[in-house]
Amino acid sequence: MAEEKKYQDLLKKVEWQSKKNKLDLSADEDLSIAIMNLISIEEHLFFTGIKTQKEKYFDLLKEIREMRKVLLKKIIKDYEGEVWCISKHLLAASVRLMEVGTKKLGEGNKNEAEDLFDKAYKLYCLFWGLNLKAVGLEDVKKESVKEEEINCLGKEYGKEKQNDDKQKDKITVWDKLKTIFEKAINCCKE
Repeated sequence: MAEEKKYQDLLKKVEWQSKKNKLDLSADEDLSIAIMNLISIEEHLFFTGIKTQKEKYFDLLKEIREMRKVLLKKIIKDYEGEVWCISKHLLAASVRLMEVGTKKLGEGNKNEAEDLFDKAYKLYCLFWGLNLKAVGLEDVKKESVKEEEINCLGKEYGKEKQNDDKQKDKITVWDKLKTIFEKAINCCKE
């Protein structure tokens, strides 16, 4: 019951802040995509610098890194321990999986692409789950939680899961994150 209350409180907070224009998750989502691209630029500058042995690429890398840090602070305002680095690496892994998935899709490997896209989205939702304080790292270790623990996320979601007898009472942390993220996005202003 404590978990259910936690998620109800989070959803109420997101809705209230959205109405008061204090939270614009759609803008933060756009910013997170920009940060993902800055991380990719950092990686490319590193490899180009190593391959060419030209210091100018490392100078650019430093500038891009500073820009990324400033922008990441706009999303990650309060963190403990390694959450800052975990967040950065979740975004980096997500964008890389999207890129590989896009390549696989272009090669005609639709199933493999969809699997990679699913993994990328899970990591992206975990980023938001951590930074919206919707999930703690200890939750990720749990294989599943009972459906009634997240009833506050909507009956339509529970019905969707009940269609498969094997999934009837098991909703994974990934399912929770995806639902919380999508509900938060849906209630935020455009």
